[in-house]
Amino acid sequence: MDVGFIGLGRMGRPMASNLCRKGFRLTVNDINPDAVAELALLQARPAATVAEAAAAGQVIVTMLPNSAVVDQVVAGAEGVLAHAKPGSVVLDMSTIDPETTDRLAAQAAERGIGFVDAPVGRLASHADRGESLFMVGATDEHFARVRPLLEAMGSTIHHCGPVGSGTRTKLVNNFLAVASCQMNAEALALSQRFGLALETTLEVLYGTTAVNGQLKIAWPSKVLKGDIEPGFTIDLAHKDLTLIVEAANAARVPMPMAAAAREAFSTARSRGFGDKDFSAMVDALCDLASIEKPRLR
Repeated sequence: MDVGFIGLGRMGRPMASNLCRKGFRLTVNDINPDAVAELALLQARPAATVAEAAAAGQVIVTMLPNSAVVDQVVAGAEGVLAHAKPGSVVLDMSTIDPETTDRLAAQAAERGIGFVDAPVGRLASHADRGESLFMVGATDEHFARVRPLLEAMGSTIHHCGPVGSGTRTKLVNNFLAVASCQMNAEALALSQRFGLALETTLEVLYGTTAVNGQLKIAWPSKVLKGDIEPGFTIDLAHKDLTLIVEAANAARVPMPMAAAAREAFSTARSRGFGDKDFSAMVDALCDLASIEKPRLR
């Protein structure tokens, strides 16, 4: 299968690499020439423009940072829809707002081009190993078309429903993932204020229903070890919370915790933590309270 792949960031690069290793013919484009050069070493063909990558693919994959960039890359004058072949399929794996997904899918259909939204679950380290999880919104026909690519990039695939279902499922998932990060930060900051031993406190929490995957699995290898370099940044978490709040407002679903969590992430960004791993919320909160940062020995 010929694949155009646009967006070779921290998540897109390992996914494209896995496709190359598993026999797909890739034409790749990114604003970072070093990322393109890295894929060229795996026999991907560099594309100087989005238009060139789009014209080369039976499936055109986009893995981009936000709604505005996806809109420009897919629907812009020199974008994917203007240059993709009729009968091809756009596979957008970005996390964006549902309205943009719906609009792009409709524009694609007008041109005889399929559209699939398949945002990614799990972390960049899972993408490295080809163990990503995908939440897919697609017709049965288009899901069948893109499934071989998803199987090459991940280990878990959920067909959530028609176009737009994947994006909406991702927002539901990320609300829990990101909001619980804020709750963890508050809990550990309070434990520090109380002067509690971190190891003992964690042992107690791990044995109760207070436990969650971040606090037990992700955090001990990240912020609690002093590693706040990103897998998933506070800036991106703030973006996802904004998408969640806006989608909830549009649907008339009150979500005060989501709004409060977004403002907490806004505070962390204002204090220079935006490009750090989102587990660093606990460091940002401890800074605000002038508390020593929690660290495992």
